[in-house]
Amino acid sequence: MNKAQLIEAVAKNACSKKEAQCAVETMIDTIKGALKKKDDVAISGFGTFRVRQTKARMGINPKTGERIQISAKKKVAFRAAKDLKTLVQKS
Repeated sequence: MNKAQLIEAVAKNACSKKEAQCAVETMIDTIKGALKKKDDVAISGFGTFRVRQTKARMGINPKTGERIQISAKKKVAFRAAKDLKTLVQKS
C-alpha cells in the first residue's frame, strides 16, 4: 500500500478524500517533526518510531576491496507493537 492508497482507504472509512489527505499528511509531518527533535513516537497497538545513533566503523569498498571509514550517523528505527506482530503472524 502506498500513500495514495492509504488516503483512499481512510477516505472510504471516515471522511472525504480531501480531509483524508490532510489527515494523513498531517500525521506524517507530525511524526517527522517529532523524530527531528529526537522524540520517540509511540502509537499504541502499532509500534514505536525512534531515532538511533550508529557508531563510526570500518568497512570495505566492495568494488576495490579497500578499507574505508564509515562515519557515524542517525537513522530511523521502527519497532512493531506486540499486537501488530501477532496480527502479521496470524495472516
